[in-house]
Amino acid sequence: MTTLRKRVMALDSATPGTPGTTKAVATTLGLKLHHARLVAGFTLLQLAQKAGCSESLISKIERGLATPSLTMLHKLAVALDTNIGILTSEEIPTSGPIIRHNERPVIKAGGIALERLVLPKRGGLLQANIHIVSPGEGSDGLIEHSGEEVGYVLEGTLELTLGEVRYDIGPGDAFSFPSNVPHGYRNTGSDIARVLWVNSPATF
Repeated sequence: MTTLRKRVMALDSATPGTPGTTKAVATTLGLKLHHARLVAGFTLLQLAQKAGCSESLISKIERGLATPSLTMLHKLAVALDTNIGILTSEEIPTSGPIIRHNERPVIKAGGIALERLVLPKRGGLLQANIHIVSPGEGSDGLIEHSGEEVGYVLEGTLELTLGEVRYDIGPGDAFSFPSNVPHGYRNTGSDIARVLWVNSPATF
């Protein structure tokens, strides 16, 4: 089994409360979502209506009982005028510009894991992640927002959807597009896909 596959599987099996595990991320997201909702002055119903989901889903997320898909997480972040990075990541101090390969935080949103290359911070204009997508998994619909995006497929294959057009991309392929074009993707292959993905301004 490859180191990458072991690392992705470890997200689901690690001890609760350990930094980088699915349960730890769910707890962090729940607390931050609850806080952001209260700061915005929204009830569960009001936020649900803005994000296009059910009250029960938001309640479960806030209590750490559910992890939303990447698309739903984006809708919640937009409804609260923030970004996914602020909702999911702890403030991690750094002593310099280097983040070692074994020190980068990894979060999960549905069937996608995001390995942080730039640590989220308020006011940050640049965001870079390695999207780790398991076979058959994807972004669960299309999203659109302000900004620009560029990506480079490190390994695996994806079906990238931009508007009404679908593109099959594989290792070595690069892409770029304005973020206001509805976009999404899905791993159509049999192996894990890894994509270097850069957004500006920060979205995820």
